[in-house]
Amino acid sequence: MKKLLLITLLFVTCACTAQVKQYRPRVVKEYPHSVEAYTQGLFFHNGTLYETTGQYGTSTIRTVDLDTGASIVEKKLNRKYFGEGSVILGDDMYILTWTNKVAFRYDAKTLSFKQTVGYPREGWGLTTDGKQLIASDGSSQLYFMDKDLKVQKKLPVTLNGRPLRNLNELEWIDGKIWANVYLTDMIVIIDPETGKVESSVDCTGLLPNALYTSATDVLNGIAVDAAGRIYVTGKNWPRLYQIELIKK
Repeated sequence: MKKLLLITLLFVTCACTAQVKQYRPRVVKEYPHSVEAYTQGLFFHNGTLYETTGQYGTSTIRTVDLDTGASIVEKKLNRKYFGEGSVILGDDMYILTWTNKVAFRYDAKTLSFKQTVGYPREGWGLTTDGKQLIASDGSSQLYFMDKDLKVQKKLPVTLNGRPLRNLNELEWIDGKIWANVYLTDMIVIIDPETGKVESSVDCTGLLPNALYTSATDVLNGIAVDAAGRIYVTGKNWPRLYQIELIKK
């Protein structure tokens, strides 16, 4: 497994030099972020920032005050569940779990629990195009699902013609799928029709070394607000950044 992840890391770092547009982030504004938030899902809905966090025993669903990083409403998952990606579609908030083989439905307005649904894959990232759910499972596949989590389409994702594994947290932005690539500082931008990576965003150094602690983990978390502003953070990061893309 470690060998595979190392190969993927090297491939993502090197292969983006051809055929794919390359960007780096420019920080527009920075905000506080809870260092206790092991970020798995991050998105805006009706002006509110939502976040789901992972780890057994500490997984949560929360709404977040952007300016302070503090939780407004927070609910804990049962200790046996490892929370993952999340999104709101229609009246429901959907939350994946990592290896528990279930997903959850919550009421989007109240965050009250509605239903547990069987889920046959590992849960990683989750987003929506406004009509269907789009999920990752750590492979090179993306899964387009209906509101009942039934797969309608599988999309193989490729970078320069080769499968790109470890797709993690997802966000739908301007008709494209943005994805964190696990264990790297890279975000890729994917064509939802072809699965081809069209652009990459190298976030190396986004969080200054001076802010790292022993608890600081990888880049993970992409959100876009109604005005089109893009935000990124990481697992247990002390900062959440509003960014814009600059060509490398």
